Amino acid sequence: MSTPIDSYIILFDGVCNLCNGFVQFVIKRDKKARFQFASLQSPVAERLLESYQLSTKSMESVILIHKNKNKVWTESSAVLRIHRKLSGLYPFLYVFIIIPKGIRDFFYRQISKNRYKWFGKREECMIPSPEIKKRFLE
Repeated sequence: MSTPIDSYIILFDGVCNLCNGFVQFVIKRDKKARFQFASLQSPVAERLLESYQLSTKSMESVILIHKNKNKVWTESSAVLRIHRKLSGLYPFLYVFIIIPKGIRDFFYRQISKNRYKWFGKREECMIPSPEIKKRFLE
């Protein structure tokens, strides 16, 4: 698979039902296959967290890495930037970037803190279907 010029890695909590649902949502709307994925519990994510000097607190966040520009976004900024690259009307959600980051991240953290209670937790990371497995980093 060739790497698009505008390619990204999404790190997500592999045992979180909400996070897994978000990954499935992105896959269906990522028509240009810009995104690759790795569970935060994986060795590849561990190496990426270390190389970008992100703390283990990052385990509470969706993390977006722009591979070609060596940039990283977390929490609400990551989610909004992801939506910006999807097909359909989802890029319009990026307008919420005008809300101060502290306010956006406050709401993001409330959801993150309660995600297992509200959406449940898996015993193990999801196993992608063969057709999308190539987009998951190992």
